[in-house]
Amino acid sequence: MKSGFVSILGRPNAGKSTLLNALVGSKIAITSDKPQTTRQVIQGVVNRADAQVVFLDSPGIHQPLTALHRRMMREVRAALEARDLLLLLADATAPFGEDDGRAVEMVRSCRAAASVAFNKIDLLRDKGALLPLIEKYRSLHSFADYFPISALTGEGVEALLAGLIQALPEGEPYFPPDHLTDQPLRFLAAELIREQVLRQTQREVPHAVAVGIDQFQEGGRLVRIAATIYVEREGQKGIIIGSRGGRLKEVGTLARREMEALLGRQVLLQLHVKVREDWRRSESFLAALDWRRQ
Repeated sequence: MKSGFVSILGRPNAGKSTLLNALVGSKIAITSDKPQTTRQVIQGVVNRADAQVVFLDSPGIHQPLTALHRRMMREVRAALEARDLLLLLADATAPFGEDDGRAVEMVRSCRAAASVAFNKIDLLRDKGALLPLIEKYRSLHSFADYFPISALTGEGVEALLAGLIQALPEGEPYFPPDHLTDQPLRFLAAELIREQVLRQTQREVPHAVAVGIDQFQEGGRLVRIAATIYVEREGQKGIIIGSRGGRLKEVGTLARREMEALLGRQVLLQLHVKVREDWRRSESFLAALDWRRQ
């Protein structure tokens, strides 16, 4: 029996959350085409007959500019500490940049074995274009292995998982076989709402959005959820509400469908939008949103 922790690192928008969902086989991390979608470390557990792999999906590695960004980078460093292996996820369609360099430096600062997975190969017309990128990473660090994958289509994901399991130490499982994630349902509900805001809005609004759960009441076949969407400016509030409340209604409808699929029960969802100026710079507000402190 093999078991261990694998931390997933990489630049923003490399596809870490999509990969985590593909590995676990269930949606436990929200995804969007906006960078820095993931703000906290998310745990996802893969159970096999002869192995248990605990994946830690971390925020994208970036230059911290606000209290929120600093908190996200602390999450990354925490993921580096709680690991047996490191998996660096690179975007195979993007040139090597500063954020990639920061990611490699963080890997080099750890003594754990690390591999690289080159994601989004389904978007590459010429797979030979991977070779220079592989050589670039090989020149910067002695990575244990290199895996071409597509987290979206699943290509190469099983081979990646098999390679990671082979590199894990022997040990007993850390969690029961039905354990998928450490996230409470309240946090997952908040994230599903934020995911729809990210997908329905553009420009500066997505990064200025936070979601707090005011009520989470389970009773029989119905779950009642009341949530507040926080923004930093009145203009952002108007964008999220939309004309005659149309966009907010769409966000609520799509989020509710995701919740019902997750919970297997009918959900009554109420949404409100409030302005809290510069919440990204408020450590106390960020701490209040952290489910691990609630």
